[in-house]
Amino acid sequence: MDGAGIEVRGLRKRYAGGPWVLDGIDLSVAPGTIQGFIGPNGAGKSTTVKILCGLIPDFEGEVRVAGCDPRVDPVEVKRHIGLVPENAALFDALTVAEFLLFVGRLKEVDDDVIRRRGQTFLEVFELADRLGARIGELSKGMRQKVLLTSALLHDPRILFLDEPLSGLDVNASILIKDLVRRLADEGRAVFYCSHVMDVVERVCDRIAIVDDGKVAAEGTFDEIQARRGGGSLERIFADLTSEGDVAPRVDRLIEALDS
Repeated sequence: MDGAGIEVRGLRKRYAGGPWVLDGIDLSVAPGTIQGFIGPNGAGKSTTVKILCGLIPDFEGEVRVAGCDPRVDPVEVKRHIGLVPENAALFDALTVAEFLLFVGRLKEVDDDVIRRRGQTFLEVFELADRLGARIGELSKGMRQKVLLTSALLHDPRILFLDEPLSGLDVNASILIKDLVRRLADEGRAVFYCSHVMDVVERVCDRIAIVDDGKVAAEGTFDEIQARRGGGSLERIFADLTSEGDVAPRVDRLIEALDS
């Protein structure tokens, strides 16, 4: 690892003396790699991302993001990363242009670069005519495109994407998937979280499945599939993380409707 990726060793975290939310996560994401990071609700995905992005300083283990320790220098970590969270606050009262200037200046990008990159991205995303529109007036898909634009303004070396296709139509989703692939091919590390298993299976170079704060499986999809005896990622995921066969639970739901 040359300092442009992510290294996690023995990561543990719990809140206020409660149970371990993360209990020994080991992970390495090299530059040029799209790392899928998936798990059921409550498995520790969001906590992991917040730690890696320098938003939670209190944890055990060793973490390096772009060669930096997020406990020691979270500001330096933020200079190297772009983040698309699942639920983002975009300051609804600002216009799209104002929001991009705000985010770009926080990342210490020159105003002319912000405007040039922002204009290009929004033209490609078919949003150039919305530069003067307030964020609160945009649809969910439009807001997602603005969020993606803001995350890339400073040309980060590491990207954290949490459900990046949320709210996007089919054509926009294809565009973003191809963009993420190109960004990785140019040497960026991408940390990709999603519940859409078929997209993770197709897009990600490596996949880590987390459950109950631990890595239940990690490797390329072919490697994981071989170890699990075949099947889709969705089926492997269900086998590793569910509480048993889904069919009996579906039966109970149908019976409840019929009663």
